[in-house]
Amino acid sequence: MTGHVIGLNLGYGGLQGNIHSNSSLFSLGHLKRLDLSFNDFRGSPISSKFGGFVSMTHLDLSYSNFSGPIPSEISHLSTLVSLNLSQDPLSNMRLDTLNFNRIVQNLTNLRELVLNEVDMSSVIPDSFKNLSSSLETLELPLCNLQGKFPESIFHRPNLRLLDLGYNYNLTGYFPESNWSSPLEMLDLSHTRISVDWHHLTRNFKSLRNLSLSNCSFVGSYLAFLGNLTQIMRLDLSSNNFGVQIPWSFFLNLESLVSLNLGGNNYVGQFPEVYSNSTSNSSLYDFSKQQLVGHIPRQLITLFLDGNQLNGTIPSWLGSLPSLEYLNLRSNQLSGNIIEFQSRSLSWLDLRNNKLDGLIPRSIYELENLQYLGLSSNNLSGTVEFEKFSKLQSLRWLNLSFNHLSLSFNHLRNNTWPQLELLELSSCNISEFPYFLRAAPNLHTLSLSHNRIQANIPKWLLDLGKDSLGYLDLSHNSLNGTVGPLRWKNLYYLDLRNNSLQGELPIPSPSTSYIFISNNQFTGEIPPTICSLSSLQILDLSNNKLSGKIHQCIENFSQSLSVLNLRNNQFHGVIPDTFSEGNVLRNLDLNGNQLEGSLPQSLLTCRELEVLDLGNNKIEDTFPNWLESLPKLQVLILRSNKFSGEICFPKTKFPFQKLHIIDLSNNRFSGLLPTKYFENLMAMINSQEHGLKYMGGRYYQDTVAVAIKGNVIEMEKILTVFTTIDFSNNTFRGEIPNVIGKLKSLKGLNFSHNELTGTIPPSFGGLSNLEWLDLSSNRLVGDIPMQLTSLTYLEKFNVSENRLVGSIPQGKQFDTFENDSYSGNVGLCGIPLAKTCGPHQSPPQDGDLEHENGFNWKVLLMGYASGVVIGISVGYLVLSNRTPDWLVKVAGKK
Repeated sequence: MTGHVIGLNLGYGGLQGNIHSNSSLFSLGHLKRLDLSFNDFRGSPISSKFGGFVSMTHLDLSYSNFSGPIPSEISHLSTLVSLNLSQDPLSNMRLDTLNFNRIVQNLTNLRELVLNEVDMSSVIPDSFKNLSSSLETLELPLCNLQGKFPESIFHRPNLRLLDLGYNYNLTGYFPESNWSSPLEMLDLSHTRISVDWHHLTRNFKSLRNLSLSNCSFVGSYLAFLGNLTQIMRLDLSSNNFGVQIPWSFFLNLESLVSLNLGGNNYVGQFPEVYSNSTSNSSLYDFSKQQLVGHIPRQLITLFLDGNQLNGTIPSWLGSLPSLEYLNLRSNQLSGNIIEFQSRSLSWLDLRNNKLDGLIPRSIYELENLQYLGLSSNNLSGTVEFEKFSKLQSLRWLNLSFNHLSLSFNHLRNNTWPQLELLELSSCNISEFPYFLRAAPNLHTLSLSHNRIQANIPKWLLDLGKDSLGYLDLSHNSLNGTVGPLRWKNLYYLDLRNNSLQGELPIPSPSTSYIFISNNQFTGEIPPTICSLSSLQILDLSNNKLSGKIHQCIENFSQSLSVLNLRNNQFHGVIPDTFSEGNVLRNLDLNGNQLEGSLPQSLLTCRELEVLDLGNNKIEDTFPNWLESLPKLQVLILRSNKFSGEICFPKTKFPFQKLHIIDLSNNRFSGLLPTKYFENLMAMINSQEHGLKYMGGRYYQDTVAVAIKGNVIEMEKILTVFTTIDFSNNTFRGEIPNVIGKLKSLKGLNFSHNELTGTIPPSFGGLSNLEWLDLSSNRLVGDIPMQLTSLTYLEKFNVSENRLVGSIPQGKQFDTFENDSYSGNVGLCGIPLAKTCGPHQSPPQDGDLEHENGFNWKVLLMGYASGVVIGISVGYLVLSNRTPDWLVKVAGKK
């Protein structure tokens, strides 16, 4: 190369290493165009020497793994017409206000500025006002911009492309003045910029691409879309339009090739071909009794996922000649899958609907199909898996959770080099698919919830050593030991609910999620687990593991969010190695043989929501120092050796989010902690939080709670589920009246203590109470009539006290048996055989208004939005497919 080179294109050149300041590149003084995009410069900074190319007009350093601040010398390139410094988010490329202002002031000829994913969080949006009037392209997605974006940018006379997407804190207003804009592409997705639809569609008639995903629209604005006659690609997904799709507006946009209306709560059905049409291409909306347009034969992409569309899939969708991407996932569509005639189809996603029948033959003829998702429907029949071998482009296949039976005959000689994802959960499979040996590039494999009864074969452990990242073999009948796990890039391993034995298998250091619960693994946890520095969830519960808990849990304190070692045989003390800044959210050590006191370093766990240390041998006083943990919701200390009085809180608002507390079967004494009860805000108004489950995408929190004499294991915890259990201690004194303010409380158990005084009439305010156990105390007086207002009360026990007087009658009290009152010689009235004297007539519910009816077909009651839902029936249906199990009886109290 000589100094007279004016253009150099090394994009996608496979270059690696650093560009040093003495590089010969910087001797090319006449260089006008330089493209170094899509190389790997290993996180090195952009050299200030790039500012020496005084004749440069086009500079592209995008996606080449540069990092650090953009040097001010870039602003010296005063002749630049195009500048692209985009990087991926891990590069930490950043641009501050000072250097951005220099670029704006000096690069007056700039027509194209592309800074995708460059951190510009410190740049003041007003700085954009000074951008060149020649600007044609401005791309700033994912730049962490915040504040009010200036309206004047929309008025740039030559601006044709504006991308501000995914700047979540960027605000502003769409201009309302009357002018015509040359803008052809506009992306405001995931911003908070307010859009005036009337002005948008009137003044931006040149728009070809419009993306307004997740812009918080509510209601119907779509009537204006008919003005955008040039529009080709339209993305209005993840808003909340919540009406019927106005098909007429979309079907008459004759240039439209891509439409995304996913996640909008749309209802209704697809239009159908109008039978009276001579051309057989007109579509009719039967709900509105009108023609809505012609079949959009030009469509390439149609995304309608995440809505509430019902009815059948119309046959005309299968005949669109150019259709490549069709996503109807997560609707309520029913009937058979239509036949698809378009050979261009490469993406077909029909998951999470109510489709039934067989997989149509035409599916196996879609030679360009790369992604096929049919999971979570009601499809049936036996599928010869060999048919899918015809799809030479197939990379992703998901048939899980239907009523299919798969046969793998005649597949031993087939190769699947392109297959990356295979999900066949709940497909009645009884053996490992041998053809997987010929899928060397597999990244995701899910064979859970099948009938595989075998050892894990060695060839499977050798599969995809460099490619496999996700493996789910849970809920089968796998047995035997597990050999060494050699997958280098595995991040998710799920072997739950099998019968695997032997030493615990430890995967590679890259693994983030490990689920090996409900097996029969024995021995100590291998020390190699200490090398898993990216570990986020470790669930080894319900095995036969022993030994001490490794001190090295500190190694992954910055990543570990769930540590579940429940129901094993671990002994020793809980390691006191929790460090500042840890992200631990759930610590479950229930059902082991742990001793000693609670580690004070738990106080550093500021993200902790669930702490379950029940059924151990921990000997300590009540850990009131945990009261300052801001997110703690579940505290289980049952069946240990805790002792002493519960002292006054040390903080102003203790345990504010706590909604499950179990201190039962310990040696606590003294008075009940009135001051703590006063501050249990989550039990006072938990209904405000709505119906949610505790946990995240990969892990649902669980807890075992004593209800009606049984320990019920709740496999999902509703945030509105609230209970207090202080039973089997030696608390004394009176029951605080303030408990009556805990209106969201579902269960209260103070049984087997030494409580005295009367039952507080304020308990009549516990409007959501389902069970109340005050048995085996020294309570006196009568049973307050106010308790008859507890219309959800299903379990009531005041036996073995010193209560007197007549038993209240009416509502739930008409259902309680003798054993609710036994051992109180002074009580009389139904259901006891002892009748009341003339001065002891049973109190009636009188004028107390009868509230919601009670369904005695369920054992316990749960609530969602005021609707009664039985939770102990065993499940709550949360999806359109199989029920999710909630609770199971784990044993007697």
